[in-house]
Amino acid sequence: MNLRDLEYLVAVADLKHFRKAAERCFVSQPTLSAQLKKLEEYLGVQLFERSQRKVSLTHAGTVVLEHARQVLLEVKAIKEKSQQLSDPLEGPMHIGLIPTVAPYLLPLIVAPLKKAFPQMSLFLHEGQTHRLVQQLADGEIDAAILALPVPQDTFSYFPLYSEDFSLAVYKQHPLAKLKQVKPEHLSGYEISLLAEGHCLRDQALDVCHSGGATDIGSFSATSLETLRYMVEAQEAITLIPQLAVTANGSGKRYQNLKYLGFSKPKPCRQIALVYRKRTARFDGFKQIADLMAEKVERSGKLTGA
Repeated sequence: MNLRDLEYLVAVADLKHFRKAAERCFVSQPTLSAQLKKLEEYLGVQLFERSQRKVSLTHAGTVVLEHARQVLLEVKAIKEKSQQLSDPLEGPMHIGLIPTVAPYLLPLIVAPLKKAFPQMSLFLHEGQTHRLVQQLADGEIDAAILALPVPQDTFSYFPLYSEDFSLAVYKQHPLAKLKQVKPEHLSGYEISLLAEGHCLRDQALDVCHSGGATDIGSFSATSLETLRYMVEAQEAITLIPQLAVTANGSGKRYQNLKYLGFSKPKPCRQIALVYRKRTARFDGFKQIADLMAEKVERSGKLTGA
């Protein structure tokens, strides 16, 4: 048994498909299948139930898989610790971002990160919170940019920035005449939100429910841009985080859309760089987080919508 066998096991368990697992591991399918068969013979248990259409773990496979993930995480920790002895930022760095942050934050930080840390190979992964949390826990990514709170106590974080929510309405909407919005102003209105799985949906629901607003159950979006188009088409009102209002000229792109700030206490969210507590790249993450926070602050994107 070797580490590659464990990587094959994890890949097949994740993808439920031998060919796709082989592609992820950069080996041929016969090689992967043969090695997993040898692993089963070595362990004396059947790990997978195989058919032409389906691959599933046996009970023994589920138990072995859990230990395999832990072994691979420990190996990754050994590599990171060794790397830290020279430079915690040298080599590949995989960072995940949630979709309501990625398109608005990345233009502010990618070039500065590459300039400040030329020894680092940056890989970016966009995904919903639950997926990024799982990838972070499994060691598939090194860190993730998420909205707090951090969902697991095995993680820690460096704060990056706080951003207020704005209410987006079309210019002729009855609420458009207000200078500031209070939660009670939303009473009786339906608000369009992101689809299930987006953390921003839950945060927006908290604001809406506190003011007596309800979710438009007949429509849900997969991006903030879709929500904005719906607002401009006079089909909805919605909540937009501040960086998305101001980044990349987004506030000027939608000519028939108006953003309204909330009165104090303003609803907001905290964005942070989240990492595994046991990581050996702590110093590197601190440097990355400091640079990100500085670039957001200096951009002026959070000084008013």
